[in-house]
Amino acid sequence: MNLIQEIKEAKIIVILRNLSHEETFYTAEALQEAGIRFVEVTFSPCVPNDATVSVISTLCRRFPDMHIGAGTVLTTEQVAAAHTAGAEYIISPNISPPVIQETRRLNMLSMPGAMTPTEIAGAYQAGASIVKVFPSGSLGADYIHAVLAPLPQIPLAAVGGVNLENIREFFRAGVCCVGIGANIVDKNAIRAGNYRRISELAGQYLRAVRYSEDS
Repeated sequence: MNLIQEIKEAKIIVILRNLSHEETFYTAEALQEAGIRFVEVTFSPCVPNDATVSVISTLCRRFPDMHIGAGTVLTTEQVAAAHTAGAEYIISPNISPPVIQETRRLNMLSMPGAMTPTEIAGAYQAGASIVKVFPSGSLGADYIHAVLAPLPQIPLAAVGGVNLENIREFFRAGVCCVGIGANIVDKNAIRAGNYRRISELAGQYLRAVRYSEDS
């Protein structure tokens, strides 16, 4: 099974942003216990690139059954560093043809962010494996449904504002997966050391996804 098909089956990518090395490890552990298989570790201007790369490398070693990717990737240098650390996919908030091309050259899955139909089609033509529609919470499921009418061949991911109230609507609209950050990765729970709460939240979203498949 290829990685795109695995993402389509897993349906949820959990986004880890601005966590310490220790917090990231325990959060990933909690997510794995809940059944999450895909985790994105984002680059951030608040964190040195080397630190983010180190986290990706640690997760790849410690959680071999999970698929670890890099997010908020803006440069080809970040692509190369994430690849060296073991990342399997690259996610960006924007369309950068050099980033997409380098990602594909290194045999990783490319998921750039886009909003308009022109951007979505352009990203796919540039080599995107899946196009991230961002910010999906603001655009809504009806928007994605309308975009897919003329562009059904393009796999779309809903990212930004996906919650328990709208996740089923996005899958009914036709997305192949969703990216979820703070709605699962509860920073207050992490600060309190309550990683059981992260598992509980992840479980709620996984059940919601299964419900949308059955309904």
